[in-house]
Amino acid sequence: MLRTGRVRPRKLGHAVIGTTDFDATTAFFRDGLGFKASDYLKDHGAFLRCSTDHHNILVLAAPVTFLHHSSWQVDDIDEVGRGAAAMLEDHPERHIWGLGRHHAGSNFFWYLKDPAGNFSEYYSDMDCIVDDQLWTPEVLEGAKGLFNWGPPPPPSFLTPRISPP
Repeated sequence: MLRTGRVRPRKLGHAVIGTTDFDATTAFFRDGLGFKASDYLKDHGAFLRCSTDHHNILVLAAPVTFLHHSSWQVDDIDEVGRGAAAMLEDHPERHIWGLGRHHAGSNFFWYLKDPAGNFSEYYSDMDCIVDDQLWTPEVLEGAKGLFNWGPPPPPSFLTPRISPP
């Protein structure tokens, strides 16, 4: 059944942060706050969770500390598309990357610039890890670490422009 009306995210699902000290930041979330590892990006990323969602934070090794994006869970792929279409209606320059499907987490995604100019993601259908004994973290490399299908990410997504403090 097709829906109309405004898309309202269920929750802030996760954030992706860059850090100059990957090991210390990952240890803070894992050892200090009790997050669990779901998957890794070879040599530079850790998908960590504090719920049954595949990840609540992704920690990335980076030359500076920054927020890469916030991610907002919606009900389904229809709402991913409708939410993105609404954001783009009068501002097509907000499009960053999507529609696609991530490998890590298996979620559908569409990345946009929010009204403040930050990267923001609509997503749905993320993997849930309800039994830690049944999940084995993978080490992902290359495109598999980013997506299974959809257009390739633009260079601005892989190396966002970060303003100095």
